[in-house]
Amino acid sequence: MADSGTSFGPEILLSLSPQADAPLWVQLESALRDAVRSGHLAPGQRLPASRVLAADLGVSRRLVVDVYEQLTAEGYLTARPGSGTWVSDLATQADSGRAAADRPETHAPRWDMRPGVPSLAHFPRRQWRRVWLSALSGAGDADLGYPHAGGDPRLREAVAAYLTRTRGVAATAESTLICAGFTQGLDLLCRTLRARGATTVALEDPGLPHRAPVIRRAGLTPLPIPVDADGLVVDALPDRGVDAVLTTPAHQFPTGAVLAPHRREALLAWAGRRGAVVLEDDYDGEFRFDRRAIGALQGLAPDCVIYLGSTSKTLAPALRLGWLVTPSAFVEALITEKFLADHGTAALEQLALAEMITSGAYDRHIRQSRTRYKLQREALEAAVRRHHLPLRLTGVPAGVQTLATLPKGLDSDSLVRRAAAMGIAFDSVTRYQLAPDRPARSLVIGYGNITPHGIDQAMAALARIMKAGPTA
Repeated sequence: MADSGTSFGPEILLSLSPQADAPLWVQLESALRDAVRSGHLAPGQRLPASRVLAADLGVSRRLVVDVYEQLTAEGYLTARPGSGTWVSDLATQADSGRAAADRPETHAPRWDMRPGVPSLAHFPRRQWRRVWLSALSGAGDADLGYPHAGGDPRLREAVAAYLTRTRGVAATAESTLICAGFTQGLDLLCRTLRARGATTVALEDPGLPHRAPVIRRAGLTPLPIPVDADGLVVDALPDRGVDAVLTTPAHQFPTGAVLAPHRREALLAWAGRRGAVVLEDDYDGEFRFDRRAIGALQGLAPDCVIYLGSTSKTLAPALRLGWLVTPSAFVEALITEKFLADHGTAALEQLALAEMITSGAYDRHIRQSRTRYKLQREALEAAVRRHHLPLRLTGVPAGVQTLATLPKGLDSDSLVRRAAAMGIAFDSVTRYQLAPDRPARSLVIGYGNITPHGIDQAMAALARIMKAGPTA
């Protein structure tokens, strides 16, 4: 048995047993989690450095680092750059309310496998603090006035250069506009299209559930178009009555399909015949693992494709920073809509992101994230095999989620509910369908905001749930 009294650094007592059935990382994770829940580790308590705890317990430092990262993702711990790992101030508060059935939405799942969520624990806090403070100290008096509704020229130039270099977008500073994330970008586009006489926007089905309400709110009609293994079914687009189509060609959400070359050609030909606009949502184009990512559709036809992107997957959704690259005919109208919406995006955050991009720190973070998500995707594939789960992962290996199909006789909606009761959070495909199929036989599983060890634990628990039968 390995005991830790932590010979150097904060003193905590932990015991691990190599003879136990549970792996050492499971034992350590459970011991720390229980210590936080019980109050033996109080909010604000500093933990030993990973190398110190690893030495005391006789385990690898990597094991301790992975456990710390998992408990940070779950909200039990918090990492303070340059200062170590601490018990979260909210940890025991959140845990004390776990039995309150009337407030289940306030509690983080034990295993967060919700799709579309990046690794929140790996937000580059130190780099962001550095560039934000640099932006603050370097900002002139004029920079502290009302921001330009189209975005700060320095960020517009930096984003345009980045997208041209990495995604093959035909972008200039003048054609690139800054907004508060994808959702606001879509809203601004829909309002601009409606003012130009548009009535209908086609969109992929399945797809993100908030897109149709945004389209309706702008006075337009959403028209669902099916998706198959080659992406958007272009032949299903009507020849008349559709003014724009919203698509995710690099990595369809949630099926993981890539828009095939013949479909790309057909879609642009359709838009040219119709005089329609293609709205390209490139939400995670940087994260392709098996090969270099497909370039943006916009680069092939910048006069009829409007490109949308954001930092929600590359950095964190909380930043609310996004961009549009648009034909010149839309620029002034979009700037007007943005001004009426919020008078412009916060200036210091724009300046910070501009410096992060131009300094190379943004590229470095994306490369590190790509490696991390590749390993987590591989961990999911391995866990599915190891625990003999009847799941078939579909789509290309990319992004932070995958579609997993179930065999006949299993209903994904029921499985999601049963898994949630055990602390595993993922989705049924029905959440993303405008016209849900019955019975539903696909899960949408995220692997971005969970460690490889956490993935294995979650899949082991899911295997037990599925083995227990549909009525368990």
